[in-house]
Amino acid sequence: MKVVALIENTKLEDREDLVAEHGLSLYIECNDRHILFDTGASEAFEQNARKLGVNLQDVDVLVVSHHHFDHGGGLARFLEVNHKAKVYLRKSEEEDFYFRIPGILSRYVGLDQQLLEKQADRFEFVDCFTEILPGVYILTVIPKHYALPKGNRRLFVKRGNKYGPDNFEHELIMVLRQGDELVVFTGCAHSGILNMVAAVTREFPDMLIKGVFGGFHLIGLPKLNTMAGSKREVRGIGEELLKYPVERVYTGHCTGQKAYRVLKGVMAEKLEYFPTGREVVL
Repeated sequence: MKVVALIENTKLEDREDLVAEHGLSLYIECNDRHILFDTGASEAFEQNARKLGVNLQDVDVLVVSHHHFDHGGGLARFLEVNHKAKVYLRKSEEEDFYFRIPGILSRYVGLDQQLLEKQADRFEFVDCFTEILPGVYILTVIPKHYALPKGNRRLFVKRGNKYGPDNFEHELIMVLRQGDELVVFTGCAHSGILNMVAAVTREFPDMLIKGVFGGFHLIGLPKLNTMAGSKREVRGIGEELLKYPVERVYTGHCTGQKAYRVLKGVMAEKLEYFPTGREVVL
């Protein structure tokens, strides 16, 4: 299996030709299948794909981890380039998602609803455990045994004229299975990375997770690169994650640089940063 970071907040130091942005897009080749996981915030993922030798016309399926623009902002461009792939999202009763600092800022961060309606035939909305390709699964049931990331506290849903906390019932997990081994893709892990890994181990007991890819939403204010939660809390996430049958974790995007350094101090070689342009073969 090969995984390539088409978009992440940072990029490899020796790849000045690539574009980095606040978003996530991963390209996966597995069992002769071509999978795209998220599209970043803009068309940049497609520009990077060409420079990285990735042909998006070959993509068999696109999975969008949740209904936020930094993971689905490139949907329109993908649909222009690729005319065959189905796009899988979790079914959601909500659509008006906002980032808010009450009294200061209120910004829509959801997907382009007009696009979803205009090209409805390209989208598949799932609300249960679904095998979308042989050995490629979507999980939607994510128990909340562990605390949710404190980075969620500025994310809301607008209902009428009122705002309420986002419950992230629009988030999914993608799991790829090869024999008795798994690779897990989390997007932003708004539901909590520990809850998501626990959901996978419950669905696939006694199986090794070769890799986990995605952000953990431990960043506070992205522009200021602050950390949501205390160092003790973030260390606790790393310590608990080490108890699961996970061989390696590749993170970035909304984990944040500060939280990454704290986690790295706990997880050592089991944790790696995954910037734009990096490729991993599992």
